[in-house]
Order: sequence, then structure tokens, then C-alpha cells
Amino acid sequence: MLYLTRKIGESVIINDDIVVTVVDIRGKSIKLGFTFPSDASVLREEIYERIQAENRAAANGSAALTLEEEETAKDSAES
Repeated sequence: MLYLTRKIGESVIINDDIVVTVVDIRGKSIKLGFTFPSDASVLREEIYERIQAENRAAANGSAALTLEEEETAKDSAES
């Protein structure tokens, strides 16, 4: 992990097209501003993790359904 020290109004540029600017500092809270291309996906970590968990659950559900369908087809073929 990279650690940087920035003051209000100072920025960091990532990959030539993402700019992160320190907008405000109040106590232990820091307000950041982001400028990025429209095709970039930006999510808070907790939202990203929830989406990933839902995707895994959906994929596991689809895999289980596929196994059920295969077993049903196999049973039908054997009858």
C-alpha cells in the first residue's frame, strides 16, 4: 500500500486519467474529490464487497441449478 501526505487542494494522479484531490479535512474525516473517465467504475469498498458476495452466491446458485438439471436429465435418460 502506498501512503502519501497531501494538504487541502493537493492531488494525486493515477494512470494519467484519474485525479484524487483532498477537498476538506475536518477532525478525523477527509473529503476527497475524484475526477475519472466515464468508463471507470468507482465504488465504496463495502458496496464492492457486497456486490462480489452477491455475484458469488448467484454463481453458486446457478452451478447448483445446473447440477440439478444434469441429474434430472440423467435420470430421465436412464428410465
